[in-house]
Amino acid sequence: MAAPHNPALLQAALSAIGRGWPVFPVRPGDKRPAGHPERSCPGTGRCAEGHRTPEQRATLDADSVRACWGSAPYNVGIATGPAGLVVVDLDLPKDAADTAPSEWAGMADGLDVFAALCERAGVRLPTETYTVRTRRGGQHLYFTAPEGKTLRSTGGTLGWKVDTRAWGGYVVGAGSLIGTGGYEVIHEAPAAPLPAWLGDLLTTPPAPAPMPLSELSARMRNATAYSTTALRGELEKVLSAREGGRNRSVYFAAYALARLIRTEDLTEATVTSELMSAGQSAGLSASECRTAIRSGLVRGGAREASAA
Repeated sequence: MAAPHNPALLQAALSAIGRGWPVFPVRPGDKRPAGHPERSCPGTGRCAEGHRTPEQRATLDADSVRACWGSAPYNVGIATGPAGLVVVDLDLPKDAADTAPSEWAGMADGLDVFAALCERAGVRLPTETYTVRTRRGGQHLYFTAPEGKTLRSTGGTLGWKVDTRAWGGYVVGAGSLIGTGGYEVIHEAPAAPLPAWLGDLLTTPPAPAPMPLSELSARMRNATAYSTTALRGELEKVLSAREGGRNRSVYFAAYALARLIRTEDLTEATVTSELMSAGQSAGLSASECRTAIRSGLVRGGAREASAA
């Protein structure tokens, strides 16, 4: 095997798998996974039986890691779900205009918000765990996932500038380099168990069962069987959307249903109300739902762009 382009990055990848954390290559000097995205998957090679996500490609095999990081100076991606991890990502504002909303007024960054959450829970800030400083100065707090719970990645669920990475997500590992900044271990320790109170906050209530056609029809005056079925189909897509694709699912549902509004088979009020309910049940905020619905209806031609 040829010498690695960057021995430190190879060592960072080997260190991660030594902890039992599966890794995959991230583009050199970047945070995006190496390889092709699903939208441009060729359906050949490793994807011959379907697109393989970075989470699926992550490995604990040292020989595969040496071969991969020997071919290019890849950064290190850690697949948090398969690693049995929940990583709390405490971010910094992007610029001077990126300020805390009213709920978190006075907070400077994600660390402040997380400290406030700990105070509300009546506990100390859990600092005795494996911790990485990100290239912008934020922090990644690593915790082991609780048994019996499948936690998914979240964005802002806990609060402003506080995200989590679990199933369906990943983190850039320590030792990775982006521009002039890098990811650095600032507390070398085993990952502590996820605090129970935090696990409870991250547990998503189960999505409601799809509404029976008869009940949905009863809520929609003058709706045809076809339009009711179409609406239910779009609602089911929203409710089953995975983390990271829920906003898009609401947008595309609104876009698809716009034609039934144009033909007066459905009303805009009905579509908006049902998609708002489904989107929020799937984990989106009311404002995220409203924006996605409005954009989808405008693009689908159900309403004039000026009405947006």
